[in-house]
Amino acid sequence: MTRLKLIEQIQLKQSYLCVGLDTDIAKLPRHLQSSPNAVIDFNKAIIDATKPYCVSYKINTAFYESQGIKGWEAMQETVAYIPKTHLTIADAKRGDIGNTSAQYAKTFFELIPFDAITVAPYMGEDSIRPFLEYQDKFTIVLGLTSNAGSNDFQQLLLSPNLTEENRGRRLYEQVLEKTATWGTPDNLMFVVGATRAADLENIRSIIPEHFLLVPGVGFQGGSLEEVTRYGKNKDVGLLVNASRAIIFAGGGEDFAAEAAIIAQQYQVEMKGYLQELGIVQSHLKTY
Repeated sequence: MTRLKLIEQIQLKQSYLCVGLDTDIAKLPRHLQSSPNAVIDFNKAIIDATKPYCVSYKINTAFYESQGIKGWEAMQETVAYIPKTHLTIADAKRGDIGNTSAQYAKTFFELIPFDAITVAPYMGEDSIRPFLEYQDKFTIVLGLTSNAGSNDFQQLLLSPNLTEENRGRRLYEQVLEKTATWGTPDNLMFVVGATRAADLENIRSIIPEHFLLVPGVGFQGGSLEEVTRYGKNKDVGLLVNASRAIIFAGGGEDFAAEAAIIAQQYQVEMKGYLQELGIVQSHLKTY
């Protein structure tokens, strides 16, 4: 999917919701537990119920890889079932030396044809370059995450021995600025945790054009209003992910209907914020 098509879907639905399919087998409704295809049956029902209200689906690959071959098959079938109108994200957090990253890119862009993949930038440009070589695909770089451990490295002040320009900057700021030069807003996005909404305004000054994938809204306590206010750009530029809050909203046979209710609530809230901020369909950039 291209950036332009993603923006069109945001315009059409007045939504920038990404539904996370972090399908934990242990949390599936009881009536599905005995099904040999429980994960895919669950995912298909969730997709059918939520697709009118979201523009993207994010699959955390750990929940599938941990199930061996059957998990990989469920992941492949899930991606194939998602409508082409929705951006598909492999939340795989890959990144290794160039020839290894090339194999990861082949796995998640060709074998399982996701539109995007999350990557870790720690090993530098050559570990990310193979992903960026693909046309109409997005590489989503971990920028500033919402977990407590992000303070260990991401928030560290850079050494006072650096140049005047970089002195006093935090490591994540340098990562954002440097990584942005490796691609363009057409093939690069960044992960920015919603629980750090106060940092979004600063992040936007560093990467004003790129889309931000924002986890942490929902069970992790992030504010959708703050994320929208400080993280939006002229094209909205946001994909706000909610996983457990939507897919496990209900635990009975009506789980899909319960998920639809929560997804719709997010969509209505998003539409309201866009209108309040003057970002309505007619005001979005036309291509």
